[in-house]
Formats: sequence, C-alpha cells, structure tokens
Amino acid sequence: MTPIITQAPARSATANKASKSVGSLPEWNLADLYPAMDAPAVKNDLDRGETECIEFEKAYKGRLADIAASPSGGRTLGEAVRRYEAIQDVLGRLGSYAGLLHSGNTSDPTIGKFYGDMQERITGASLHLLFFTLELNRLDDAALDKARADPALGHYRSWLEDVRKWKPYELEDRVEQLFQEKTMTGNSAFVRLFDETMVNLEFDVDRQRLALEPTLKLLLDEKEKKRKAASNALAKTLKQNLRLFTHITNTLAKDSEIDHRWHGFGDIAASRHLSNRVEPEVVEALVSSVRDAYPRLSHRYYSLKAKWFGKKRLPHWDRNAPLPKVRDRIIGWPEAQNTVLTAYGAFSPKMASIAERFFKNHWIDAPVRKGKSPGAFAHPTVPSAHPYVLLNYQGKPRDVMTLAHELGHGVHQVLAAPNGPLMASTPLTLAETASVFGEMLTFKKLLAETTDKKQRKAMLAAKVEDMINTVVRQIAFYSFERKVHTERRNGELTSEWLCNAWLEVQRESLGPAIDLRPGYEVFWTYIPHFIHSPFYVYAYAFGDCLVNSLYAVYERASSGFAERYLEMLAAGGTKHHAELLAPFGLDARDPKFWQGGLGVIERMIGELEALDSGK
Repeated sequence: MTPIITQAPARSATANKASKSVGSLPEWNLADLYPAMDAPAVKNDLDRGETECIEFEKAYKGRLADIAASPSGGRTLGEAVRRYEAIQDVLGRLGSYAGLLHSGNTSDPTIGKFYGDMQERITGASLHLLFFTLELNRLDDAALDKARADPALGHYRSWLEDVRKWKPYELEDRVEQLFQEKTMTGNSAFVRLFDETMVNLEFDVDRQRLALEPTLKLLLDEKEKKRKAASNALAKTLKQNLRLFTHITNTLAKDSEIDHRWHGFGDIAASRHLSNRVEPEVVEALVSSVRDAYPRLSHRYYSLKAKWFGKKRLPHWDRNAPLPKVRDRIIGWPEAQNTVLTAYGAFSPKMASIAERFFKNHWIDAPVRKGKSPGAFAHPTVPSAHPYVLLNYQGKPRDVMTLAHELGHGVHQVLAAPNGPLMASTPLTLAETASVFGEMLTFKKLLAETTDKKQRKAMLAAKVEDMINTVVRQIAFYSFERKVHTERRNGELTSEWLCNAWLEVQRESLGPAIDLRPGYEVFWTYIPHFIHSPFYVYAYAFGDCLVNSLYAVYERASSGFAERYLEMLAAGGTKHHAELLAPFGLDARDPKFWQGGLGVIERMIGELEALDSGK
C-alpha cells in the first residue's frame, strides 16, 4: 500500500538542523491542494477530470462550426469555453500537486512514481480536449467575430486571440494527439531524467560530499580556496556525466526540430516567441542591443573587478566572488522576511499584504534538503488555489534578493488569478517584470540604508553582477541555445562541440578579464532552462531591461504609479505587452527602450568607478 505522506509533515532533519544564524526555515504546506498522495480527493478529482474530459469531447467534438453559425452561437460557445476552463483547473491542481511534491523530494521513489503516474493520467485525459482549440481555429473569422459579440464568449477575447495565433501551425487532429501523447516517452521523459540525475549528483569539495545547490553557493564564498575547490568539484562530477547530458541535449534538440518541422515553424525559437506573445523583431532588437553593449557592461565591469582583486584576469570561479575585505554577513530568515516586506510596503501596502500571506500561510519552502530541486521558483498552481514558492535559503545577501524575486512572481500570480485558468498566465517576457521589480525595490531600500562606503560599494557591485547575470549572461545563454539547435539540424552533436560552443559564447559575453580555466567548458550541463524551457532565457533580459525603464518612470512619477503597476500585474495574460506598457509611456518595439534599460547598468558601473577614484 502507498504510504500516507501528509503536508505539513514533521520537519526534516535538514530543517531541524538549520543554522542558528539563519533561524528556523519554513516548509510549505501542500494540504491546500491535497492532504496526501493517497487522499480520496486525489482519486476523486482524477476520476472526475477524466470523466469530464470524455463528456466534453462527446458534447462538442465536430459541432463547433454548427454551434458558431446558430443564433445562440456566442452564448453556447462561451458556455463550452467556461466548461473547458473548469476542467483545466481540476487537471491543473492535480498536476501542480504532483509537481510540487516531486520538486520537494525528487529522490523519493514513491513520490517519483506518483509524479509519473499523474503525468500519464493527466496527459491521457487531456487528449480528449485536444480537438477543442483545433476546431476553434478552423472556424471562419467572420463567424467567430459574430459569436464573440455575445458577452459569454467575448469574455474570453484575449484567450481566443492567443489561440488563433497558432492556427497556421496546427496539424490534423490525430497527428496533434500523437505529438501530445508521445511527450510522455519523449520530451517529458528526458526532462525528468535530467532532473532526477542532477539532484542526485554529489560534488566532492574538501572531502565533503555536497549536492549541486550548496556547491554553487560556494562560488560566492569569501575564500578563494573554497571557490576554486567548488569549481573543480563541479567540473569533475559534470565531466563524469558529460556523455549523459550530451545525449539528453541531443535528444531534446532533435525532438524540438521534429516538432518545429512538422508544425511549419521557420525559426528555431518561433514557438517560444509565439507563446511569449512577443514579435521576433522585438527579441532580435533586445539581443542585438545587449550583445553590442557587452564591452560597456560585462567587459568593463569584470576588468574593474579584476583590479579590485589585484589581478589582470579573474579565474572563472572568482566571477561572482564577494569583494575583498568586505565580509558577507549571514542574514537570518526573520530579517530577510522583514527586509522584503518593508520594501514592498513602502511601495504599496497592498503588495506587502499579499506577500505576507506567503509567510503566514506556509506557502514557502526554504530549507536546503537532499533530493530537493536546486534553485528557486514560484509556481502559480491554479486560480482556485494559490501560488507556492521554492527556495534554497542559506542566508547570503543574494538569497534575500532571490526571496524578493520569487515573491514578486507570487504577488503577480495572486493578482492575476481572478482572470481564471485560461487568462491568468502571463507571457514569460512579462512574467519576469514583477519579480525583477520586487528585487529592485528591496535593493534600493537596502542601499538607501547603507552609509558605510565599503558596504555600499559591495552592494552596488553585487547588484551590477546580478544585472549582468540577468541580462548579459541570459542573452549569452540564448546565443548558445541558438547555436545548439541550429547545428543539431545537421546531425548529432558531440560533447566536444557542445563544450567549444559554450566557451565561444562565454568568451564573447564575459570579455578578456575573465579567464575560463579548464573545467569550465562543461558548466553548460547543469543549467536547467536549456532542458525545461528552450529559449526561455531571453525573458530574463527582457524583464530586467523593462524593469529598469519602468523604475525610472516610478522615480519620476508624482503619484498613482503603484496603482497603475498593480493594475498591469492584475491584467495577467489578457493584454499584449504594448498595451500594458502604454500607460507608462514605454514601448518595447522602440530600440531606445532597450538602450534606456541597459543605460541603468552602465550608470551603476560608472558609480563604482567613481567610488574607486574618490577613495
């Protein structure tokens, strides 16, 4: 019998041994979704979801054209979309619960089986819904426009517009069904293989066996010896698994190529741009602007940092090192919570009130645990529930920024939820706006309170590095992905080719002041975005530049900015980026928009240079 696993369980050994300096760290309570894997509610919802999918197919498949042409077509189609939306909420709740459980402990075989079984059942049920958007896209434009005049269907205007954008790329129903069903043994299977492999890797750092997350954190340690040891440990273990990661990358890139070829997408990133609701020329303008700015941003900053360390070139393990002679203090969880909530509250009491619910209601999982997914995320689950935030909090200043970042996502998700399952989701390009803005609010608060010159310099340097990591690094990652997916069309890629391509884009983006020592060539293997969401990464740069421009408007605004900002977040996926940014006088299609965002980073680097010259 499957053992009962309740949420909130007795605290894990890792959580019980939390560092005194960090304090007791919260673990999330998933009971708001389901009380346990074998709870009757899980089986009931799964059975109900499957039944409703089948009944929905019987009720509407092959009938949408006749319904649209009928006198009550708009009302009837509106009822169908509302019914479709309700099913998505049920299946989404089940999928979110299984996914969050798995993220919290990917090593547990019982949870792994539950996660896999749920994916199979949900995918199987969803096949009965596949016809719906395909048939909607076969409706005559005039007929759909007439039907949409009825408020019942007009309510879903933005969702219908997004659905219609996929019309040129859709195939015959049974082919689309095959593509969806085969994800379980194709894309999804290799993503899961990557995740479960990565969380079970161990890295030998000074005779201590560490997971990925703590090892990466050591690259931020104040002692170079530890940073170098962590880098060498990463290189050694990743090299040992290089063949597997090469195989996963080849398989997923080929899978993407097959999908794009059959669906008729021209560019390798076309489907990502479409799902992001962003024009390819806007992305190209962003990428070109950032690549042109490499010398003014990353090259210039790392040259300055090398000078601080008394070196001509920094070895790659020193790239994110804390400044010399500035001790990185450990920030306890209560202080981190207070810092973020106070910064949010100074901007908008409503924003702080929403964020506070994450702490009060156990919506955050913060401890580092064996088997837990590395990194951080905010998962919206479904509008009938609420988001959850996963962190790996270790008390570093960057961890506080990560908390501010993920809570920004969480606030956004809460505000957008009333739009419903079909229209709450925000394109990735705008999804990063709230998170990066939350970071900026927190950073500005901390900076304003800092009078010590060394501490101020360290904070500015850390913020510049975060922005470089968000803008320069992510565009370099995007360039690497484009190389990989383009070359994969010519045949299977070798590990050597992948490593050389990685080094090429890294040298271009980081500049001559960073010395990429042996071992760094395999660091592409642990970046999950390449696996989970190909071409996602440019969304970070989009969001950061957007927020820089948005924050400049905020600093100049006399009143009403916070209200307009929260209205933008509450729109969720109901509006295009041009429509959302118009109230702030911003336009992402204007090349000056990107220059303005990048100029913020340049000015911060200039301030650091001024601090140096004035010492």
